[in-house]
Amino acid sequence: MNRNDAIKEKSVIKTEITAVTNEGSGVSRYKSAVVFTPFTAPGDSAEVKIEKVGKSCVYGKLERVLEPSADRVNPVCPVFGECGGCALRHIDYKAEVKIKTGWVAEHIRRIGGFDLEPLPAIPSPKSDRYRNKAIYQAGRDENGKIIFGFYRRKSHEIINCENCLLQPEEFEKILKVIKFFGEQTKISVYDESRHKGLLRAVYIRKGEVSGEIGVCLVINGRRLPRAELLVSALKAQLPQIVSIMLGINEERTNVVLGKRFVTLFGKEGISDTLCGVTLDISPAAFYQVNHGAAELLYRKAGKLAGLTGEETLLDLYCGAGTIGLSMAAGAKRLVGVEIVPQAVENARKNAERMGVSNAEFICGDAAQAAQTLQQRGLLPDVVVLDPPRKGCDSATLSAVAAMNPKRIVMVSCDTATMARDFKALAELGYTPKIAQPVDMFPRTANVECAALLVRENAGR
Repeated sequence: MNRNDAIKEKSVIKTEITAVTNEGSGVSRYKSAVVFTPFTAPGDSAEVKIEKVGKSCVYGKLERVLEPSADRVNPVCPVFGECGGCALRHIDYKAEVKIKTGWVAEHIRRIGGFDLEPLPAIPSPKSDRYRNKAIYQAGRDENGKIIFGFYRRKSHEIINCENCLLQPEEFEKILKVIKFFGEQTKISVYDESRHKGLLRAVYIRKGEVSGEIGVCLVINGRRLPRAELLVSALKAQLPQIVSIMLGINEERTNVVLGKRFVTLFGKEGISDTLCGVTLDISPAAFYQVNHGAAELLYRKAGKLAGLTGEETLLDLYCGAGTIGLSMAAGAKRLVGVEIVPQAVENARKNAERMGVSNAEFICGDAAQAAQTLQQRGLLPDVVVLDPPRKGCDSATLSAVAAMNPKRIVMVSCDTATMARDFKALAELGYTPKIAQPVDMFPRTANVECAALLVRENAGR
């Protein structure tokens, strides 16, 4: 018998929230069941409507807060609860940081199988307006007017949100210009169900130090009619715009950016400075969205690397070279690997601009490149791994371990896959010693982490 059979769908229960999951749902117990309820805070006493009864857990919807938690705050965003971006805006930020430390600890223990207590999470210098990048989906409202926003939780319904509290205020001004242009020129808006319409999304980046802004319109086509009008309007509204581009994406896919870009004005992306490294950042290149928190994270990663000037440093998933170049002065040799050609070109230019002569950047898949470098006899002393959210594949980890580095520094944007990779690396002889969470994504159900893994008695 299902232990949750006594709980009926559409019934309303009273429950006490004790924790928050890494998806942003409050956790409580009712009878023998675990109940997950979004937009609740630890310490809340709440009325919850049961929406789904599963075999192992129950999913509810918050009906009413009876007694609010001491950590509950007023979520000032007008679309909070509809937009799928922020999951924790109703929780005091100090409490949010503690919650995220707990997530990392739980992942390391449950998924990795290690009794390693992470250091307390380092808070972001800013909890609002911290993002330097946004991708706004294009759509139309019930009156046929163009809207820009983000997807509703677990759907592709676009929530109109042009003034997102996580983004710089300039982004809203840019969207208003593009909206006016679109209405005046009667531009068609993309409908993913039919794969019809021109304007798919607007991708905006801003340099925290440089102040430069890049705008990229993602289109389901090869040209934007009357593009010169849009360029003139954007330049007049915001002189700090240094790049206006088209991203060509004619594929039937959920991937936002295509593989081809056309420059309408200025240069191919923006420049910015992070950890003393001045970077060229193309639209397709990876760049941390939270400048202040990224500097804290990379400085921590640099300390964990323990460079003395005599080491060969291998930076896998190097992007535009940010992490590796920030450590290059402390290394004898730097080798970076990245699969995105534009990012590799950015990394090479960034190294040249900085006068870094001990760096080499290779375009290729991380696993294949690591295997090739191993076959060439490259023996790195330190390997930096900064993989995408899905983590590292087994081939990459095996190739890294085969190089026998003394230390592996992992920078992860998903601590669940990080813990999984901890377990795989442990089987290859590397033990996690330090885990330092950094809150790169305030108000969302995400946290970044820098970690050190060491092979005991590693020798050549």
